[in-house]
Formats: sequence, structure tokens, C-alpha cells
Amino acid sequence: MPEANYSKGEIMAAAGAREIKDGQNIVVGLGLPQVAALLAKNTHAPNISMINEQGVVGFSPVDPAVGMADPRMWYKATYFNSFIGTLGSFLHRGKVDIGFLGALEVDQFGNMNSTMVGGPGNTIRHFTGSGGANDIASLAKNIMIIMRHEKRKLRAAVQYITSPGYLGEGNLRQSTGLKGGGPWRVITDKAVLGFDRARGRMKLLSIHPGVELDDVLENTGFELLRDEQLPATVPPTAEELKLLREVIDPTGMYI
Repeated sequence: MPEANYSKGEIMAAAGAREIKDGQNIVVGLGLPQVAALLAKNTHAPNISMINEQGVVGFSPVDPAVGMADPRMWYKATYFNSFIGTLGSFLHRGKVDIGFLGALEVDQFGNMNSTMVGGPGNTIRHFTGSGGANDIASLAKNIMIIMRHEKRKLRAAVQYITSPGYLGEGNLRQSTGLKGGGPWRVITDKAVLGFDRARGRMKLLSIHPGVELDDVLENTGFELLRDEQLPATVPPTAEELKLLREVIDPTGMYI
């Protein structure tokens, strides 16, 4: 098989971008979520509205930003609100179509951990925690997660539930009063994963070119639901690669 002319980050960004529809409202975090959303905006979804946790709406970053308060992220923004505006007004009113998040760990039910993991000798390593991720996971219509595909990150049960997925077998979130629809896609460097929402379980949807099914299964800490025939993820096009490399992330900060 010939060597791919794209990186893992580039196929992840392209796969994430294709899940976005024109006209949607999307809360995006830094890194690959921002890159994927910008790729969608520059191709098939010019009318999406990107929102960050700080309350900046409709922005088109002039350069890859290094933080939510980096003014380069606010370029061409149509509206400046606040954390309360994003996490309160937009989310609670059901106006967010996709919450695009990263996570340290995700389990088979789409529960996310970005708070703490166990280390050697019963030690605990703490991380940034929720920020706005819990609000987004609880209230957005759909949640899209982007992360590396490793067994230690895709676990049968996360070590700490920072942000809720389906909570358990049978979509337990429906009985909790959470308004959002729950996890919808998980984009990794090996595959695109989705969910059987009735069961609340993660499902394998496609495998990236050059990746074997066994590699995906061996690097997943639980049994993935899957159909008998699995398509290959569509690789990035020449146009997408040009945008990623020359316009959206020319320094390769996140790709």
C-alpha cells in the first residue's frame, strides 16, 4: 500500500469536518476541534456559527489561537458575550447543535474524563477538569469527541466522569433529566466511531486507510459494536490538505 500523503492529524480534522452540516451552531474548543470546524467552514459549511466557551460567537481565527482569550481567535466575530452566555443562554435554550470536545479518556458509554487519572504506586495525576465540558456534554444536541486511539484512553469505564455520556447500558441519561442528545461521534487517529443511542454503546463506523481492524480492536479497552462490512474513512482531499497546511494551521501547531 502506498504511503499516505497526509498525517494522522489531517485525516482526523477532515473526518471531523465532514460530520458538520451547514448552518449549525457549534461550540468548539482549542486544537483539532477548532481546526476541523474551520475546515468545514472553508469548504461545505460556510454558514456555521462557531462559539467558544468565553462567549465569542461567529469567529474565524486569523492564526491558530493558544487560548480562549487569545484575540487571534476572535477575528471577524459577530458577537461577544460571556461564559454565562455560552454555557447558560445558548446551551440551556437548546441552540447548540454540536459540542466539539477533547478528553483524556472516553468509555464505551461515551462518558468523558478530563479530571484525573491514576498513576504508579496509587498516585493520582490531576488535569484541568471540566471547564465548560460538563455543561456542553449535558446540553448540546450532539457531542463530537476527538482523541488518540489508545487502550488506556478508550476504556470500559473512565476513572472519573467529568462529562456525561450515556452513563450506562440502555442510555441511562434519559432518566437523569439531561437535555442534550449525548455523544454522537468519536474521531480518532485510527477510526470514526459512533453510538447506538438506544443502547448507549459505542460503535465502529469506519477505519482509516492503512489501519487494520485488529489494530483498532486491540487498542480499544472494550467490545465495539460494529457491522459486518466496514467502510474505509474517506481521506483528506487535495483542497482540504491545502487549506489545512496553508490557511488554517500553517505552522502545524495542532495538526
